[in-house]
Amino acid sequence: MASRSSTLTRRVRPSRPPGGRPRQRGHGPLLLLGPFFLLFAFTYLGPILYAVSLSLFRERYDGIGWDGPQRVFAGLHNYSRALTDEQFLQGVGRVLLYGLVYVPLLIALAALFALLLDSALTAAARAFQTVLFLPHIVPGLIAAIVWLYLYTPGLSPIIDALQGMNVEVDLLNGGAVLFSLVNIAVWQSLGFNVVLIYVALRAVPRSTVEAARIDGAGEIRTAVAVKLPQVFPALFVATLFTIIGSLQLFTEPQVLQASGDSSVTSTWTPNMLAYSAAFNSNDYHYAATVSVLVAVLAGVLSFAVTTLANRRSAA
Repeated sequence: MASRSSTLTRRVRPSRPPGGRPRQRGHGPLLLLGPFFLLFAFTYLGPILYAVSLSLFRERYDGIGWDGPQRVFAGLHNYSRALTDEQFLQGVGRVLLYGLVYVPLLIALAALFALLLDSALTAAARAFQTVLFLPHIVPGLIAAIVWLYLYTPGLSPIIDALQGMNVEVDLLNGGAVLFSLVNIAVWQSLGFNVVLIYVALRAVPRSTVEAARIDGAGEIRTAVAVKLPQVFPALFVATLFTIIGSLQLFTEPQVLQASGDSSVTSTWTPNMLAYSAAFNSNDYHYAATVSVLVAVLAGVLSFAVTTLANRRSAA
């Protein structure tokens, strides 16, 4: 009996190399993850670090400038300049106001359409889902040009019809520009968020929904009290991506500004200010500074939303 147990013990002992030390694991995981980390560092960390380093310098002309600009270390000079720049502060204010209108509206409409798709109230759900998703396929530049056509008097049949009813509306100037941009963004992004929330709704256990209906809950109460809490992670992801996207507002106001018929200026948003500083004024250091500040603002808002979401999940 003792010999048999000793034989089993010898069989389960790990094999050792001739030196007596146990064999170490291979480098397979490192080799598999290595290309990803290299690509991540090259395409993500590298540009961020370069932008930060670029923001710490500025160009200075010595004498009459025959030798061209000299790059000198500026420290936080560019950041103090940006934080006191009226154009930058006004652009941040516009983007934040745009987000306050755009984010709740988009998430509310996406949740509503997703709930309708998930309920028995909507027939041909797959066809309706495809129709909603189609605008997301259209590039942002093309979408902005199409809506610019619909906003321009003399070209837009909608504006002409309103003017025929003695209703004067200017969607390219004044305070209406903000809502015109929100309309473009909602039209383009609604379908993606509907699909995202709808997929999460399809994963809700049908038994939970049936139990709520047996208890006497109607469609609206079931949707609000049962379905939406179950898809909170999807709502959180949609909200987070929408907030980040709203801070990156550039294409739509750039198209409206290039048309010449809008009150949108070349510094209407922080991203447009960075673009103008880099390619119109050749001030790449200030453009990098504005870009870093926008990234910091996006990180702060993302952290705040994530913290609130984690507190709600823990409650």
